[in-house]
Amino acid sequence: MFSTGVAKGRDALDSATSTSVLRSAEIEKLGARSLAEVLRNIPGIRTESSTGEGNSNYTIRGLPLASGGSKYMQIEEDGLPVLEFGDIFNVASDIFIRYDFNIGQVEAIRGGSASTFASNSPGGVINLISKTGDVEGGAIAITTGLDFDTKRLDFSYGTKLTDTLRMHIGGFYRSGEGPRDVGFNAYKGGQLKFNITKELPNGYIRLHAKWLDDRSPQYATAPVAITGTDANPSYASFANFDLKKDSVLSNNLPGLVTLDGNNQPQNYNLSDGMHAQVKSIGLEAQFDLAGWTITERFRYSDISGSTLRNQFFSAFSGDTVLASLGAAGGSLSYAGGPNSGSVITNPGALNGNGVIGNMLVARVNAESLDNASNDLRATRVWEVGGGKLTTTVGVYKSNQAIKSVWLYGNTLQEMLGGGDAALLNVRDAAGTFLTQDGFRAFDLGPTIGVAPGTFRRKFDVDYDITAPYGSLNFHIGDIAIGGSIRYDIGKVRGQLFGSDLGGGRVGSTSFDFNGDGSFSLAETRTGFLPLSRPAPVDYNYDYISYSTGVNWRISEPFAVFARYSKGARASADKILFTSSVSAIDGSLIDRTAAFDTVTQTEGGFKFRKDNMTLNVTGFLADTTDRNIQGGTGLEILRNYRAYGAEVEASYRTGPFSLTGNMTYTNAEIRNDNLNAAFNGNTPRHQPDFIFQLTPQYDAEQLTVGTNIVGTTKSFAQDGNGLVMPGFTVVNAFVQFRPTERIQLMLNANNLFDTLGFYDIAQNAVPANGIGWGRAINGRTVSASAQFSF
Repeated sequence: MFSTGVAKGRDALDSATSTSVLRSAEIEKLGARSLAEVLRNIPGIRTESSTGEGNSNYTIRGLPLASGGSKYMQIEEDGLPVLEFGDIFNVASDIFIRYDFNIGQVEAIRGGSASTFASNSPGGVINLISKTGDVEGGAIAITTGLDFDTKRLDFSYGTKLTDTLRMHIGGFYRSGEGPRDVGFNAYKGGQLKFNITKELPNGYIRLHAKWLDDRSPQYATAPVAITGTDANPSYASFANFDLKKDSVLSNNLPGLVTLDGNNQPQNYNLSDGMHAQVKSIGLEAQFDLAGWTITERFRYSDISGSTLRNQFFSAFSGDTVLASLGAAGGSLSYAGGPNSGSVITNPGALNGNGVIGNMLVARVNAESLDNASNDLRATRVWEVGGGKLTTTVGVYKSNQAIKSVWLYGNTLQEMLGGGDAALLNVRDAAGTFLTQDGFRAFDLGPTIGVAPGTFRRKFDVDYDITAPYGSLNFHIGDIAIGGSIRYDIGKVRGQLFGSDLGGGRVGSTSFDFNGDGSFSLAETRTGFLPLSRPAPVDYNYDYISYSTGVNWRISEPFAVFARYSKGARASADKILFTSSVSAIDGSLIDRTAAFDTVTQTEGGFKFRKDNMTLNVTGFLADTTDRNIQGGTGLEILRNYRAYGAEVEASYRTGPFSLTGNMTYTNAEIRNDNLNAAFNGNTPRHQPDFIFQLTPQYDAEQLTVGTNIVGTTKSFAQDGNGLVMPGFTVVNAFVQFRPTERIQLMLNANNLFDTLGFYDIAQNAVPANGIGWGRAINGRTVSASAQFSF
């Protein structure tokens, strides 16, 4: 039975949808270090997981991935979205959810009725479903890294309190430096979840609660040595900086010195990384009433936190850095770390690589991402004309706050691995400092080629959404025909602050951070929020989504289906601070900017018998996308088309089993309304094939296997110049059960220490050989001991 994104839970072979399930017993073998590494095992799902625990990128069936997060695919927890919009700038929904022992299974629906039975999810839905105590017992596990610093405790326990009352509680706590050398304790925190269920004569009622307070680092772009040709490039690490193990984070860095959202001086520690704080409480109930099945889901989440990343913006070669900074004849010295104050006599040989980073230090304070959502539906099955007519009516209601502040600084940093890098100071020929404690600016501004105050923004906006929906499904004999419709109504109200809004707003000032009574050059470049000049946000939008399909169960093990759907996704914060919204009265200047649409046609077959399953689906999707491209800040307005096929299969014979999936995608930028040069190109990062294969041997005391995940080559940018090579990652696992209640496990993630890239900033091989991008983590091996009771 599958229940996510559909009107009523039913056998997958009786539903005209493309669905998959990952169960907890299989997920724990994968050695995944983040939620993104779990979800990459689902067919059709492409993840870019090199950022760490959160802020990863997700897309589905070739739908565009211009920015971060998951724009067209919704991530849910127990049937309700974590955040209403999965791609909020710098604070994507995967920051605020964790996979742990609480999760019983992960359900995924791609396309189909996801557009009508879930919110802002025209591409699909991923739903993490919690255990509820229906299976009694528990487990406690201790995990430690063998070649990296991590220590983690997980526990889970479910029990029946009475014949009609059951509960489940679980969570984790972890601490450690993590899979990359950063020089400090980067992972610290945990989660606790609880639910209690009361069985009723005609249904059930469940209360659930969650507390999450967890810190993890955000791995941003780092220097990459690029040589060769655009079509056949070579990527490598620089001396003393390993792309698979190192990071531009370091214990020697001061973090971000800046004015905060109230224009008060602050120093944000780099170890804050991605800090998620969630306190939620919810209700789920289902009962039968006068022939109808009533289902109610409600959750209120108090969500806040922050992200802080140190990002490579551009590179200087040590030999030319002084001239490039207008300091010819001057000097370069350490601004911090063990060599603080020492002059660097040969910048070209610094750390054996001579690479100096022009760094962008970004802090986003998510003061409130509070979310309240409620989904109430009623379903009834009628006997009609020798068949069964299932009718569903429902209404979804939510309120999503986006109250956040963007703060930036610009520093000069050496490129040294091991978590040992320090900032650098520059003096000109006259001995005048052009930096202060390694900062070129306490802002962005002219040091990176933009106007003072650019991207220093404050959001205080609320999204109120009401969406009635309904469906009909008629099942007669082997045929099921159905359709569903949804009407989303949105009200957006709030205020924006920032000089980007124009109108004479000032975004820069001078501030004496070191208290010496004077302003250095860097201090005259201080970002400032024009708090006395807010711009309103005041607009409404609405759109209709629909889906219709037919399923023919030709025989007990075999079914074919076809479906056509049109859904949409509200643009949310991606159109704020753009010409689409008036900075004078907050209205929509361009009414079409309020949402983007996805139209999908799909069809395929499903086969399931004894020890074998095979699901094959072909798809065609047309998508509109108004967005801000991650990493470039480029505003885009495009139409895309993607077609392809996904295959999911499993086979078991005795103790041996094999599961796998593969997705072929041919994607195209059909029309770029702002840059016609991209028309006909393949979207950046879009490979032709992604695949996953998990062979394993499972005996009474021993389980051993591998999880192989791969991607073929893709283009680094939409210009289709520089190629990013494909790569395959092999993960291995061994489970040994010496007694009935004890399990010992060894997991190796990226066993062969493969170098692979999810992001390269360049569209051509750079003349000086210095590029920057995000590489996957190198090999990490962990061991765990689990006791069941």
